[in-house]
Amino acid sequence: MSFGEKILDYKEDILKDLDELLKIQSVSSKSQEDASEALKFILKRAEEMGLTTENVDDIAGHAEYGKGDEIAAVLSHVDVVPSGDGWSVEPFALTRKNGRLYGRGIADDKGPAIIALYCLKALKDSGVSFKCRLRTIFGASEEVGMADMDRYFSKQPLPNMGFTPDLEYGICNVEKGILQIEVYSNENNAKTLTAMKAGNAINAVAAKAYALIDCSETEDHQLRRFADAKPGDYDFDYTIDGMQIISKGKAAHGSTPELGFNAATNLIRLLAANFGQTVLGSLCAFLDDAVGLETDGFSLGIKCSDKQSGALTVNVGTVDIGETYMKATLDIRYPVSADSDDIIFKIRQRAAYDGLKIKIKANNPPLYVPETAPIIGLLKDAYKTITGEEANLFSTGGGTYARTLQNRGVAFGAIMNEECNIHAVDESMDEEKFFLHAQICLEAMYNLATK
Repeated sequence: MSFGEKILDYKEDILKDLDELLKIQSVSSKSQEDASEALKFILKRAEEMGLTTENVDDIAGHAEYGKGDEIAAVLSHVDVVPSGDGWSVEPFALTRKNGRLYGRGIADDKGPAIIALYCLKALKDSGVSFKCRLRTIFGASEEVGMADMDRYFSKQPLPNMGFTPDLEYGICNVEKGILQIEVYSNENNAKTLTAMKAGNAINAVAAKAYALIDCSETEDHQLRRFADAKPGDYDFDYTIDGMQIISKGKAAHGSTPELGFNAATNLIRLLAANFGQTVLGSLCAFLDDAVGLETDGFSLGIKCSDKQSGALTVNVGTVDIGETYMKATLDIRYPVSADSDDIIFKIRQRAAYDGLKIKIKANNPPLYVPETAPIIGLLKDAYKTITGEEANLFSTGGGTYARTLQNRGVAFGAIMNEECNIHAVDESMDEEKFFLHAQICLEAMYNLATK
């Protein structure tokens, strides 16, 4: 029997606490206070388990067991992205259905957070001798730029090594840089386009967008014909303020925009085809010309790739056009070898061409941990012990807490060969695979604490 299998003794308790955590609507982009409630909940449960805890400014914290100068850590987050529309189950609760576990955060990252906590409890209960202090670190603003870990590590020491179960298996030792930019104008110079709203988060493909148009009956009929001929799903409705067009797309994580269908950029392309770019205003002209339906940055002049991390990606996360303003957000994942200053310069220059300004919302540098690092060997051993297979190394455009460890840690789990609908409707995990991850996680934490 592997050590990791001991976590199965806690299965029902894990699901009970997971349900309670999922019920806290900790959408950090809407309310940091609600996200902090989720943090307080998990730290309170840690205290009740007899673990030492620390709350850092209600934005991050940890549970700890063991003694020694060195620290090993597992990092996870308890904030989530908005639920969005169209769920088949209640998003903010645990639903067990057809062998799957459903709920916003089940995979990203409340499920892995509860697992990490119970792994620490299992290690404590087993009485094994620790060679270091082992922490489960929890954050409450990962989905809005990871300022939680900046705050946490300004007051707590960096671990000597660690991992975050916030991705897929095997071991992600390379993460692209994350550059998030707002393109904006403090005026709305559109003529036909009265208003536009799209997307809920910068790091997700916009699944829904709507525009309010002031147009003639002839233009209306022509627009409908264009909509029938172009990809996408569009609804038209007449209101007292003009014609409202709703564009329905497909959500995807901002690191893999090619897997989604962007409701915003496709709506802009439809409107531009019918009305021309000029009457839509400078922001829509910029988005249609400089981004369009691309996800590789070609028209922005920033397309690039390298062997370690792959190709740069660009996602339009949100668009917001009102009476006196226009703004949109870009989420750019750039390769290890790329220069973020050069990317920023090119985007600023291109935006200025349309009379727009840019604001840097986040610029997180890439992560690179060599295969020879001790953490890689410990995690490989844990994975093979539980699965009997070798853990492959890979790179991602996703941004995890691993990059906050300054090349001392990697992403490891929790998803195993399945589609979980992260950042999309009906987020879920196969229950058997969920608890297989739990076993791997405990085996890995056992290795970190004892070897």
